Amino acid sequence: MAETVLAIAVHPDDETLGCGGTLLRHLELGDQTHWLIITKMSKERGFSETQITDREQQINQVANIYGFDSVTRFGLDAGYVDALPMAELVRKIGSVIDEVRPNVVYLPYLFDAHSDHRSVFQSAFAATKCFRHPFIRKVLMMETQSETDFAVSSNAHTFSPNYFVNISNQLRKKIAIAEVYREEFGEHPFPRSARNIEALATLRGAMAGFEFAEAFQLLKEICD
Repeated sequence: MAETVLAIAVHPDDETLGCGGTLLRHLELGDQTHWLIITKMSKERGFSETQITDREQQINQVANIYGFDSVTRFGLDAGYVDALPMAELVRKIGSVIDEVRPNVVYLPYLFDAHSDHRSVFQSAFAATKCFRHPFIRKVLMMETQSETDFAVSSNAHTFSPNYFVNISNQLRKKIAIAEVYREEFGEHPFPRSARNIEALATLRGAMAGFEFAEAFQLLKEICD
C-alpha cells in the first residue's frame, strides 16, 4: 500500500543528508513524497545576491531530481527560526500536515547542534499529535551530518538509532544530489563530504546487515 511521506528540512540539504536514500526508496515505491523547507537565505542576514540565486537554482534542481509531489517553503531566515513564536511555527507546520496528510514524517534530531533544528523539532513534533492528525502513523528523527554528530555528547543527548533503511541501491544518487549544494559540501575531513556520507552509510549498514543504510530514531509508530 502506497504511503504519503513528509520530509521536514530545516535548511535545504538536510533532507538529502538525513534521509535522501530513504526518500529515493519511497519514490521508487510510488509513495507520495513531499518536501517542506523551513528557512531561506536573505540579504538582511548577510547573504549575497549570488548566494541567494545559486541556492534557488539548487533547490529547483534537487526537487526535479527527486521528483517530489510538492515542495513547500516557509521562508524563515536561516539561523533565526526561534524569532518566530513556537505556537505560530506549530500552526504553520500543522497547516502543511493538514494539506499533505502524511502517514510518515521525518524530523530533525531533537538535540542537533543547530538551534534552528531544535526549534523545528519541538514545533513539528507538537504538530504530529494523533488526536489532531490521526492519519500520521510513523514519526522518525533523522541523522544529519554536521549537526547530529556535533550534538552534546552525553547519554541523554546522543543519537541512538533504532530504525534502519537499506540504501545500498540509492547511496550513489544520494551523494550526487548532496553535491548539488556546492557551498555546503567539502572534502574529508569536512563532515559534509562524499567520503563521509559513504562512511556513515557503511557504519549504519554494518549495524543492520546491509552494505549501506540510513539510520533513524523511531519516535512513534501506530499500527491498526
